[in-house]
Amino acid sequence: MNVELCQSLRRLLADEIVMSSLDPETRRVAELFMFDFEISGIHLDEEKRKKAVNLNVRILDLCNEFLTGAHLPNKIDKHILPEHIRYNFTAEGNYLQVAGLHADCPDDLVREAAYKIFLYPNADQLSRLEELLASRNSLAQLVGYETFAHRALQGTMARNPGIRHVWKDVLRNQITQKDFEMMTKMKMKLNPQNSVSFHVYNIDPGLYCPFFSLGACMEGLNSLFSQLLGISLYAEQTQRGEVWSEDVRKLAVVHETEGLLGYIYCDFFQRPDKPHQDCHFTVRGGRRKENGEYQLPVVVLMLSLPHSTRGAPTLLSPGMMENLFHEMGHAMHSMLGRTRYQHVTGTRCPTDFAEVPSILMEYFANDYRVVNQFARHYKTGQPLPKNMVSRLCESKKVCAAADMQLQVFYAALDQIYHGKHPLKKSTTEILKETQEKVYGLPYVPNTAWQLRFSHLVGYGAKYYSYLMSRAVASMVWKQCFAKDPFDRAMGERYRREMLAHGGGKEPILMVQGMLQKSPSVEDFVDALVSDLDQDFETFIMDS
Repeated sequence: MNVELCQSLRRLLADEIVMSSLDPETRRVAELFMFDFEISGIHLDEEKRKKAVNLNVRILDLCNEFLTGAHLPNKIDKHILPEHIRYNFTAEGNYLQVAGLHADCPDDLVREAAYKIFLYPNADQLSRLEELLASRNSLAQLVGYETFAHRALQGTMARNPGIRHVWKDVLRNQITQKDFEMMTKMKMKLNPQNSVSFHVYNIDPGLYCPFFSLGACMEGLNSLFSQLLGISLYAEQTQRGEVWSEDVRKLAVVHETEGLLGYIYCDFFQRPDKPHQDCHFTVRGGRRKENGEYQLPVVVLMLSLPHSTRGAPTLLSPGMMENLFHEMGHAMHSMLGRTRYQHVTGTRCPTDFAEVPSILMEYFANDYRVVNQFARHYKTGQPLPKNMVSRLCESKKVCAAADMQLQVFYAALDQIYHGKHPLKKSTTEILKETQEKVYGLPYVPNTAWQLRFSHLVGYGAKYYSYLMSRAVASMVWKQCFAKDPFDRAMGERYRREMLAHGGGKEPILMVQGMLQKSPSVEDFVDALVSDLDQDFETFIMDS
């Protein structure tokens, strides 16, 4: 909120001679700082600036209240539900608490009851959401944007709220109905009593865990990074007081010719009071120091893995293994960023680009050539059979189109909520209209799913980022790594064109450098659709 500093920066940006003398990254950082100033309302007169501050404070309060409300259970008189399903819910006197959707329950009636009760509209939560959206819109307009969506998408790959029409109008036509028809057919074929579970695919994670010990997975990552990027991970002894828990491990990331690149603290194991969330975060960002040396990045990878036992090391399920690869993708983004400024180092880049390196790592984690290098039974040393990997990959494609259609719906709704919409319509009416246009399943009366959609807080107007990042990662995988996941030349290009710049270069330019072409809207859509294999019959019959 330093007006003098803002004015000084504005004069610099207006001076063409000075700006032309700056390197591209410095110019971009100057423009990013100006953007930060202006979205805070610093360029407004005193009265409007005060209003902007008050709106920001109110938005923070509303976000916290909405997040709390999104996770609160709903209560219902237990006598309303049939006696034989009551045990599925937590009892509290004459009431039952419904705290989630129970989507994995094999009983249709339980799922239906949970859906209708958990998503039943709450007047206070509805009021919070509508005030949050109105406040965001007021703030965006106060600082010069047409809508909050326009403000949120500034500097991203999408750039414009029109991105919602890409997902809504193009993807919808290619992936909508077949999955839903397949689900109905399967329910009748496999369980005439309408009680079907996707455990029918016999993908038991317990069969895979013995092949995915934590040590083997880390060796797999080490081998992959060594072949692809010339990087090795070395365990380092920590000093007294350096780590916050005795089971945190410190890894040095070392390049074969450049030496030490940074440090990763691995906080992998479950413990009381530890947040149950897989994530990556920065302790210290990399930057070029005044003496010419590079300040090495320091990051943390946090997972929630089980501890080893007397008879077995820490064993990962396929999902845990994929999450490890995903989060290590973020870590490599941080380690290999070589930006002049800490403001744009590593993952400090637009949301729709930040997930690309991590999602790309998921493709490596699902490639047999990669998995075969490290997946060994911890007792026998037997490699993971190829047919088990194939079967696991196939299981992920079951209903993948329906899941993607759901993501399209979420992304479109998020954009509409944060764009222009008639003030007389409630968020529930907008939800109903959007679901009927975009999604393949009908709206259920007297439900308000949006009141449980906590991503509206952290990803307001940016939920589409998951789809955009996946599309880019898919294109990079198919064009650059699918033929040979250990291609060193492609690994070097990936580092040079995408990982090195952090947020110091426009993301679309990094994508163009990697793909060596400018992707079109159709390319993004084709990349997503091509990941969907909707021919399930062989798989179903084999089960």
